[in-house]
Order: sequence, then C-alpha cells, then structure tokens
Amino acid sequence: MAVTVTLEPAGRCRWDEPVRIAVRGLAPGQPVTLRASLRDEKGALFRAHARYCADAAGLLDLERAPALGGSFAGLEPMGLFWALEPEEPLMRLVKRDVQTPFAVELEVLDGHEPEAQRLLGRAVHERDFLAPGVRREPVRAGRVRGTLFLPPGSKPFPGILDLFGSSGGLCEYRASLLAGHGFAVLALAYFRFEDLPEHLNDVCLEYFEEAVDFMLQHPKVKGPGVGLLGYSKGGDLCLSVASFLKGITATVVINACVANTLAPLCYKDMIIPELSYDLKKYTITESGFLNFVDIWGNPLEKTNHQSLIPLEKAQGPFLFIVSMDDHNWKSEVYARIASEWLQAHGKDRPQIIYYPGTGHCIDPPYFPLCRASVHAVLGQPVFQGGEPKAHSNAQADAWQQIQTFFHKHLNGKKSVRPSKL
Repeated sequence: MAVTVTLEPAGRCRWDEPVRIAVRGLAPGQPVTLRASLRDEKGALFRAHARYCADAAGLLDLERAPALGGSFAGLEPMGLFWALEPEEPLMRLVKRDVQTPFAVELEVLDGHEPEAQRLLGRAVHERDFLAPGVRREPVRAGRVRGTLFLPPGSKPFPGILDLFGSSGGLCEYRASLLAGHGFAVLALAYFRFEDLPEHLNDVCLEYFEEAVDFMLQHPKVKGPGVGLLGYSKGGDLCLSVASFLKGITATVVINACVANTLAPLCYKDMIIPELSYDLKKYTITESGFLNFVDIWGNPLEKTNHQSLIPLEKAQGPFLFIVSMDDHNWKSEVYARIASEWLQAHGKDRPQIIYYPGTGHCIDPPYFPLCRASVHAVLGQPVFQGGEPKAHSNAQADAWQQIQTFFHKHLNGKKSVRPSKL
C-alpha cells in the first residue's frame, strides 16, 4: 500500500487556520520522520521536523499522535508550522506579498532522524493570506499611504487601522488575515514607504487623522468610529491617536509603551517629546544580540511626564496584549501604568492579557517565534525573547482575543471569550 499524506481541508487554507495532517499506508508502529519546509519571497528557507510512530493500523494522525522529539515534542498538530526555523540565523518569517500563498512542503521519511533517509511520501500545502472574496485596494489618498482590505458582501464592515513598529514600511499580512474575519482593515504605513519620510523623526498626528477620516468616509466602513490595532511603536501611536483624535471606538495595542517613543509627536501647536533613553544601558546576550529593555526611562519620572500619553482623554476601551518575556519594551510595566492611570482619572480599567514565555513579536497564529532578528533600521541583531511553545499558544489566543474585542466594541456583539492562558 502506497504511503499518502492527507490534509484537511484538502485545498488551500488561510495561514491563520489549522490544518489536519495524516499519513496513511504505513506499517503498524512504523517509525517515521515528518519534515516541513518553506521558502519566503526572498528565498530564505525555513524548516522543522518531528519524529513519530504510526498506530497499530498504520495510520499517523497528528491530532492524536504525539511527536517523540525533533523541533518539538508532544501532541502538537500544528507544530510543523510554528516550529519552523530559518536555515540562516536571524531571519524572521513575514509575508511580503499577501496576493500569493506560502507553499509548505511536507515530507515523510522512513525511520527517525538522523538515520531517516528514504522518502515515503510528500505533499505541498498552500497557505494563503486572502480569504475568498476579500478585496485588496492600494490607498493613495491625499497623504495617506497604505492598503485597504475589504471582506466580501454589500454591507459596511467595522473598520480598523493597523500599524506596525519602528522598522517602517508597509506590512499587510495581519490586515489581510483580519479582513477574512469580517473587518475592513487599513494597513497603514507611516515612514520608509514610497514618498513618506525615510526616517522616524517628527511624527504628525494630522497624518493619522487623515487616515481615520478616510476610513470613516469610506462607503464600506461602518461607523460611527473605527478601531486601532498597533504593535510596538505602532502601539504607542495608536494610544496617541485614541487620546487626541475623534472617531476612535476601541484600541488594541501589542507590546507598546504608554509614553510617546523614538521621535517627537506633533499635533497642531502641541509637541509631545519622546521618552528619554540611555543607549549606554543596553546589554548583549551570550549569543551576541542587543537587548534594549533597560535603556528606556521611567515614564512616571518627572523628567518624562511630558512624554506620557493622556489616555484618560480617549473615548473608547483599551485591550493591552502583553508578552512577559518581551526584551524590547517593559510591556508588563507599561500596561500596569496604563491601568492605574486610567482608574486614577475615573476611567474604566483596561483589559490586559499577560502571556508568559512570550517574546516581543506577536504575530497571527502559526508564525514561528522570532527570538532575535536584524532590525530593519538599526541593521543590528536585536533580542526579542520568547519560548517557541508558549509563544505559539499566545499567538493563537491573542488572535482570538483581538477579534472578540473588536467584534464586541465595533459590532456590538456581547459575547466575550475568556483567555485560555
């Protein structure tokens, strides 16, 4: 009997969706090694492997069979995806072109590595970033530069602005996946893209005000307000937008500071200075990576008070996604400051979800952990933190929490799913 690799669902599926992998036609109890590999758009190779044994009927079902070792161990049906590691160190897996899928090659080899050599079967599994019917529309409206993703259907959808961090450019993969869950999402660039500033020097809130207005005037965006989703530097920008601008209904930040960081923030005749920092306080890990977590000043110190973002001015609720092994920001400390600050000003306590063992870069589900990578602006390897299994669990849970939060506050849906972690 020929060995076959089967996938459920059998065709393409979205990157943030699980897939069931099974191998049929094996001998009872046969030891095998499963390998997964993919290449990104730049040709960088990412690989994972795990050792298994077939059951008494010659079937290997990754939803029932634990991995015996390799890139991971235990019952991990999606381990071959979240445990992918770059062949060259310091490479982070990101999707640069959401209009094409990632092709993941799955191979079954006889025996357990390193002895496993004979190929028994293989399959290619395509994981895409645009759900059926989702439209991708480049946005060049006034000064606004980004890409709008619209779900299928004639009705308007709750709108979200999606901002990434201090590497700049335009990242679309989170916005494109989120649109597949019923949101109109604008992936918004704010520097290092086309005719936008090359460097993060002065940041003007008027630019983001224009982006909010663009969304609220769009016929496919359901008002009266929009949501904000920001990661790292994009997170503190979202906090500023929510605090100073109108039209913001709900805000989610992932590992962000409660003070303005990295560059002065301007709005009309107001300037918020950046949080102080001392580069002499950086450390170097045993692996030679830069660790910046201790360089930042305390936002509560008198010298930094002007950089604090006045969260009490925001009209909508906040969700803070916090990695407890974040080595870029003291995200846990900042979330607690935000909570105490809001309550001291008579506001509701924000929702905060803490994820142990989780590093700075929280992506949608099944992206592998990036413990360290070369920063696009600094050109130096930066330590991000995290442990693969805990990080993977956090990404899956956070993705659901973000959707639940936005559906509740932008759509008026009352069901709230408690965090599993």
